[in-house]
Amino acid sequence: MVEDSFATQLISSDGEFNAAGIQNFINSLKFHECGLSYAVVAIMGPQSSGMFTMFPFQFYYYYYYSFNLFWLKGGFLVKVVLKEVLLLRLCLIRSQTTKGIWMAKAVGIEPFTIVMDLEGTDGRERGEDDTTFEKQSALFALAVADIVLINMWCHDIGREQAANRPLLKTVFQVMMRLFSPRKTTLLFVIRDKTKTPFEYLELVLRKDIQKVEVIALSSYEDKEEPFKEEVAQLRQRFFHSISSGGLAGDRRGVIPASGFSFSAEKIWKIIKENKDLDLPAHKVMVSTVRCEEIANEKFDQLVSDKDWLALDLQNGAISGFGKSLNSILKKYLSQYDSETIFFEERVRNAKRQYLKSKALQLVHPTFITMLGHLRSNALHNFQTRLENSLDRGEGFAESVRKGQQSSMLEFDRGCSDSAVELANWDSSKVREKLVRDIQAHASLVRTKKLSEIVAEYEKRLYAALNEPLESLFESCGTDSWATIRRLLKRESDVAVSAFLYAIAGFELDQDTADKMVHNLKEYAIKLVERKAREEAGKVLIRMKDRFANVFNHDKDSMPRVWTGKEDIKAITKEARSESLKLLSAMAVLRLDERKDTIEKVLFSSLIDETAPILLTNRGIGVSGDPLASSTWEEVPSDKTLITPVQCKTLWRQFKAETEYTVTQAISAQEAYRRGNNWLPPPWAILAMVVLGFNEFMLLLRNPLYMLVLFVTFLLGKAMWVQMNVPWEFHNGIVSGLISVSTRFFLTILNLIKRLTADRD
Repeated sequence: MVEDSFATQLISSDGEFNAAGIQNFINSLKFHECGLSYAVVAIMGPQSSGMFTMFPFQFYYYYYYSFNLFWLKGGFLVKVVLKEVLLLRLCLIRSQTTKGIWMAKAVGIEPFTIVMDLEGTDGRERGEDDTTFEKQSALFALAVADIVLINMWCHDIGREQAANRPLLKTVFQVMMRLFSPRKTTLLFVIRDKTKTPFEYLELVLRKDIQKVEVIALSSYEDKEEPFKEEVAQLRQRFFHSISSGGLAGDRRGVIPASGFSFSAEKIWKIIKENKDLDLPAHKVMVSTVRCEEIANEKFDQLVSDKDWLALDLQNGAISGFGKSLNSILKKYLSQYDSETIFFEERVRNAKRQYLKSKALQLVHPTFITMLGHLRSNALHNFQTRLENSLDRGEGFAESVRKGQQSSMLEFDRGCSDSAVELANWDSSKVREKLVRDIQAHASLVRTKKLSEIVAEYEKRLYAALNEPLESLFESCGTDSWATIRRLLKRESDVAVSAFLYAIAGFELDQDTADKMVHNLKEYAIKLVERKAREEAGKVLIRMKDRFANVFNHDKDSMPRVWTGKEDIKAITKEARSESLKLLSAMAVLRLDERKDTIEKVLFSSLIDETAPILLTNRGIGVSGDPLASSTWEEVPSDKTLITPVQCKTLWRQFKAETEYTVTQAISAQEAYRRGNNWLPPPWAILAMVVLGFNEFMLLLRNPLYMLVLFVTFLLGKAMWVQMNVPWEFHNGIVSGLISVSTRFFLTILNLIKRLTADRD
């Protein structure tokens, strides 16, 4: 039992505080786990009240009953009965014995009770004048202990020095001056009471020092049995001393066990330095230091906590993040609460808030990262849902609504799952950003899809208009623009109808839809305009092709043969008129059905060049060339494809390039006439008749000659047709003779083969 008390010197005789020793005491006995469930008993008083002579067995009796009081290592509470007995061990001389202040655990007493043994107040070792340490230790006992036992001898009551009245008076005055004293129970233990009534002794003592507890013990030598009973009763008073009504029942100024060492050291330091001491302020200071130490300790444990380190968000969001994080934070805050429950409430709460703030600062970046992952996941899921919905052919606006609703619900659930209860952090900004991101992506996809739809219907319009326009411009005439307008309207209406159906799922507002329809129609118009400008650039080629077609083909589209009967001048005029109609049609855009006089001006200026033209220029009538201008009258410049001066230039070039065709036709007529004029002049025919009369009569007299002549005629006719002699002489007599001579024998062979084949 003596070993269980773990006796430790708290303050040496030199006044040095044994911080390492008290910390070892606390750790060995787990005193820091007691909270407020402990009591501190200090024993002070004179070393002895006189010389005692006793036998060894008497010493052990004193030791036994003293030990039964607090179960202490020898010497600690013996002051209550006979302080010098155990302190002097086996020495029966008068001595101070206890040096400094010792402390130990009272074995067998609940709650945990610390007993402090103070150096005797009447020791001679320090000298008569050296009472500084006595005052300091007494003041320390009153500041630290819950119960202070003051050992007195009955005969010293009423005496100035023996009753320690000067010392106590001085200590009380210092206590009242330095701080508002805590409620410490003073228990005066009167040894070896006499026949003087106890009430009288108590009255005298209370007269000297008020508000105290007084107990008297019989003399062990004279009244052993009463002494035993009184000691046992005194011991019982220390059980449950911190309960209400107990010796240490007032706990308002108690320092928690975990702060006892720090508090005691600071009190002793301030007492030694002779500084003012305010116990409430001291308690706040102790609470502040210890609570902050505990808070920092819990924060350090949180930083290195394996569960906290496991919340790694590098690979994305973690399910149950909030639950895990809340559990970690609550664990360390709960540990803090349990370890600081007995400290000053205001300080404890402030340092708890400090720990909470530091912990939340630590986890806040991770929480923000978690929200970022939730936002990214929700946005990705929205994108996937939207894409899948559009692939299934669902309406765009409905797909966006459903996708956004699902993604926001998913994000809200994630935020709820990740919420930190202690912080109540607001995720609205991240949520708003998610909404903006979803809307931005939806807008981007909508723009892309609408662009694809617009491109698709523009492509359809191009396919529907391009080739028909090319054909119409190729055969462009007076009514071509009316046909083009009808084609444009029909295809535009078809495209717009299908386009409106295609964008119905986007639920566009009317203005936007009207604008898109207008743009689609404008595209069709611009397509026609662009095609018209392309064809206007090729108008000369188109004019020459039309001229050649009209000039070289008749009304039945049969190729013309220039036999000399055709009116080349009239045909040329007709062909040029058709070409001029093409030029007139291609001169300006006529999509608005605006009337103009371009064809009339061109015909009057280029075909009928002799007709006088009256030009009106800015209200002034002048006579001159109507084509000497860069604009057409009453035609906007943006609708002009070919200016008047360009028409004149093109016509001049056209005439020059088609002149050869007309010349060739005239030459062909002349050649045809020459090739078909085989009969000799009439005088030659008359001479032949007169001179060939005899030969004619010979033929009549001899029919065989007639047969030979007839066969010869048939063969000649056949060869004439076979070789197409008139055509061979089309290019002249010399070329005709050469061509006929080279084909003569070949034609004879072909005729013989045919005759042979017919006979077979």
